[in-house]
Amino acid sequence: MTTPLIAPDTFVTYARGLDLPTLSAICAEVGLPARAEGEADGWVWVTHDAGTSTGGKVADQAGHVTGFRYEDRLGSPNPVETVFLASTPACDCPHGQNYMVPHCDAHPFHFIHSRRGFSQTYFNIGRRRESRRHGDLLVRELLAAGIVGRETPRYEAEPGFNDDGAVTLRIIADRFGLPATG
Repeated sequence: MTTPLIAPDTFVTYARGLDLPTLSAICAEVGLPARAEGEADGWVWVTHDAGTSTGGKVADQAGHVTGFRYEDRLGSPNPVETVFLASTPACDCPHGQNYMVPHCDAHPFHFIHSRRGFSQTYFNIGRRRESRRHGDLLVRELLAAGIVGRETPRYEAEPGFNDDGAVTLRIIADRFGLPATG
């Protein structure tokens, strides 16, 4: 049995380009102390419990740490790259299916990749939600897996294919070399 990448109902911010004490301190300074933290394979990470943290605030901070706000600590231009992952249900809010409209604070996007203070790519995971995405990162991998694109025969051939987003999560983990936190 393999260890899941992240535990259920968790928000994880992976960061590359800074050390763990700095990431932990930055999160604590904005009122988001980590539930757990770690480092491996060139990444540091902090986790937050979805039941006690506002997802939108955690996701926003994952992007902010890559931007100009922290250049005095981290250098200019800020060298930090982050990957934010949420293992929470997708937003059922009326605007939750529109990828360019911010979700409610309780339901951030499941995947956000940020550099230089901007979200480069973001989308929700599972049940074909990946087709409503912003950014081109991972398109080749998602196409090759049959998760997005005009031809997605696995959805018809295999009922329940990627409903939980496990295939997409594996693609993200492989692309970035993310270690498991769960």
